[in-house]
Formats: sequence, C-alpha cells, structure tokens
Amino acid sequence: MTYCVAIKLNAGLVFLSDSRTNAGLDHISTFRKMIVYEKPDDRFMVLLTAGNLSISQSVREMLQTEQIKDREGGEPITIWNAKSMFDAARILGSAIRRVYARDAQALKNDDVNFNVSIVFGGQIKGEGMRLFQIYSAGNFIEATDETPYFQIGESKYGKPVLDRVITPETPLDEAAKCALVSMDSTIKSNLSVGMPLDLVVYEANAFQTDKIICIDHDNPYYQMMHNSWGQKLRQVFDSIEDPVWDDAHTDTPIKMPVNRHAALRKINTAHDKLI
Repeated sequence: MTYCVAIKLNAGLVFLSDSRTNAGLDHISTFRKMIVYEKPDDRFMVLLTAGNLSISQSVREMLQTEQIKDREGGEPITIWNAKSMFDAARILGSAIRRVYARDAQALKNDDVNFNVSIVFGGQIKGEGMRLFQIYSAGNFIEATDETPYFQIGESKYGKPVLDRVITPETPLDEAAKCALVSMDSTIKSNLSVGMPLDLVVYEANAFQTDKIICIDHDNPYYQMMHNSWGQKLRQVFDSIEDPVWDDAHTDTPIKMPVNRHAALRKINTAHDKLI
C-alpha cells in the first residue's frame, strides 16, 4: 500500500509521498514513488505513483521516451517538448495504455489486476500550473478550485485534515504542513504506509525548486509536528464537554428520549430497514 498527496494552490504546488511497499507481512520494502522532471526556465513536473509496483515502474520508464502525434501535424510530442500540461498528461496516459497492451494479459493469467494510479502535476512555460489524476485506463481528471488536491493509495485517514484546511488561498508552507499532518495521520492508522517521505514544494512560475527533501524518523521538524499534533488533538478533545445523560446542567444538552424503551425501538426499527 502507499499514500501520496498533491495540492494545487494559487501560490504553487505541494507533493508528498511515502516509500513503503509490501507483498505480505513478511515482505516489506522501500521504493520511491515520486519522480521529478525539471528543465529550468521551461518546465517543472512531478509524478506520484500508487498500485502495482512493476506497472508503475514500467510506466515511469516508458514516459521518458513516449510520444504522441501533434494534432497540427508537427513533430511528435514528448513530455520534454509538450506545450501544455494537458498534452503531457495525454502522453502519460498513452504510456499507461502501452504498458497495459504489453502486460495486462500476462498479469491476468496470473490472477493479478492491472492496477496503477498516478498523480501528475507541474507547470510548462506559457501556461499556469495544472494537476491531474490519471487512472489505469490512461484517462484523467484535473484539479479545480473546488477540489484543489488529489490523493492516491491509502487516502481515507489523511483526508479529513485536508478538507478542513486546504483552499486555493492557503500559503505554500501551511499546505506543506497540512500534507505532513495528513501523512502522519495515515502512518499512525495504517502500517502499510511508512517512511521515509519525499516532499516537494514548488512556487508558481519558478520552473525549478530547491525545496526537495527526504524526511526520515529522525527529522526534527517531523518529530515536532508528530508530537505536537497528537498533543493538540488531545487538548481539543478534552476541552469538549462530555455527553450528559441526566438532568445535570450543561449549555449544550443531548436531547434525551422519553424513555429507554422508546429509544431502543427507534434504533431497532432503523436497523431492520437497513437489512
């Protein structure tokens, strides 16, 4: 399993991935799930992968040389000469379909699904930043102001904090902090996601970045964030009143049923309808 998250903001882009893979409890390995494509003053792109490791590695390798036809009849388009991130995403989709054509049947014969999920984002000179999620069929969707981030892999544990914090106006450093909290929550709740982490923070219109870091257990900022987040959550939790089950005074009482038997009948009736 894995967890990757990418966030598109007015100020830039944030990418974060873990590096744990597993093929059972006794086969845990570390593989990078992020790759950066950079051509200074021209383009900056980041790829995050989840799913079957052999498929994602094949896609990453083919992407280096994959090309599609120019719609206007010019030279073939690659990720290094594409004029837009949309075309770069199309090239990535083409690479996925080529791997599928080569390997899908053999995988199926061995009862293995063709399973790969990719987040791909960045900026090419001449247009704004863009962020895409690409599926195993090679099709994709693009991030919007209403949905400014994508997750792949084990996403459910890290989603709540992103939903509460991230907007297009969120500053880059705050978004990086939020992504790390999201990752920390996932690592806490799922043993199949683990360190080291790869973090990239990209400022809009820079076409390069020096904010690329590998974070391990000994990273002082991560340790501070991990400990502080747990402590603050506990403090907020403790500050909320406990439910009151009798007539004791409270500013926010729970509305109690007329009697216990009526409440049980209500619960059981609802349960019967569900099944």
